[in-house]
Amino acid sequence: MLTVCLCLGTLLSLVCGPEASAADDTPVRLPVMPARLDADAVCTGASAQRATTVPWEQRSLQLTRTWPFSDGSGVTVAVVDTGVSTTASALSGRVTAVGPADQDCVGHGTFVAGLVAAATVDGVRFAGVAQRARILAVRGTDERGAATAQSVASGIAAATAAGADVITVSPALVRGSDGLTKAVEAALAKDVLVIAAAVPDPEAKSSAQGEEPTPRDYWPAAQPGVLSVLDVDAQGLRPDEALLPVSADLAAPGAGVVGIGARGTGHYIGSGASLAAAYVAGAAALVRSSHPGLTGAETAARITASAYPDVVPRLDPFAAVTEVTPGNASGAAAPAPEAAVRLPDDDAAPPVRRATLFAAAGAALILLVAWAALTLPRARTRRWRPAGTPAAEEGGAAGS
Repeated sequence: MLTVCLCLGTLLSLVCGPEASAADDTPVRLPVMPARLDADAVCTGASAQRATTVPWEQRSLQLTRTWPFSDGSGVTVAVVDTGVSTTASALSGRVTAVGPADQDCVGHGTFVAGLVAAATVDGVRFAGVAQRARILAVRGTDERGAATAQSVASGIAAATAAGADVITVSPALVRGSDGLTKAVEAALAKDVLVIAAAVPDPEAKSSAQGEEPTPRDYWPAAQPGVLSVLDVDAQGLRPDEALLPVSADLAAPGAGVVGIGARGTGHYIGSGASLAAAYVAGAAALVRSSHPGLTGAETAARITASAYPDVVPRLDPFAAVTEVTPGNASGAAAPAPEAAVRLPDDDAAPPVRRATLFAAAGAALILLVAWAALTLPRARTRRWRPAGTPAAEEGGAAGS
């Protein structure tokens, strides 16, 4: 496992992202946030570095345009992971833990919670998607980050019982279980929106050796009713050797993203679909806060319908919060953008997302038709299919 990442404006595999900078724009070295620790490893220490400029993923999601319409108030997001530190300053006063989940030795759960809901502190411009949402910390792994179908099922059940509105599940398992299936079904029956990583986070050492993996299902993301999320980099791409799901509902930033840790006030850098799922969970909190009348399933449908069209549609929080969709007139009136929405110019990361919304008198209907024309087509390549569609060979949630 790399312990530091040289951030010089280029992508270095999955563990390094675009430039992370200090206030004077000088590059900084950020320690890599692990998803798991070896049995004899010490807990992840505090980072001595802080990235004080706005991270690429925060800009690409256009969060500053979205925040005037929603901040996640009144919504509780459960993080089923390694735990969440209750002393993290960016989450101060907004973390409630179930059992021992207030202790996070690995730090991954705190990192995920920060992507969902971290507030800005001490002039640092990094922030989570939904800065007023509450975090419910739930263990879905052991203290070192190892997960089983039973541990994840227990975490989902605990989150449901504690009243979560949204659950983001970081572990992606090669096999499910009857218990995991029932825990997800119980959450959905309680109107909880369940979001999960479509594939496991990358291991410290990959065994792929340049070969493209065969797409397969991972659990609980493959279960019907779960919003399955895949990670992409600043160019909207994934390495050829990256693990593939059979299907995925959404893609979101998840390669070389900046976040907080369980100790100290410094920042880390991380990669994986669990981090992409965190961004979608934050967007779900924004939608459920601004449109409280929507059910969990309707919230999921709104997020996917408003996503930017691609092989796997890419998350667009601004559209999810503001767009007026067919059959739902509760969307806030979106302001006319001054220009095309796109990633900030970056030689190392050419624009990957352009959605042009034209404003004119009486243009509401035109806007609706134009957006529908973009979102209806869904390109399908590399054996992906919309999540919840029966596969040619149904694997089911095989026993634990």
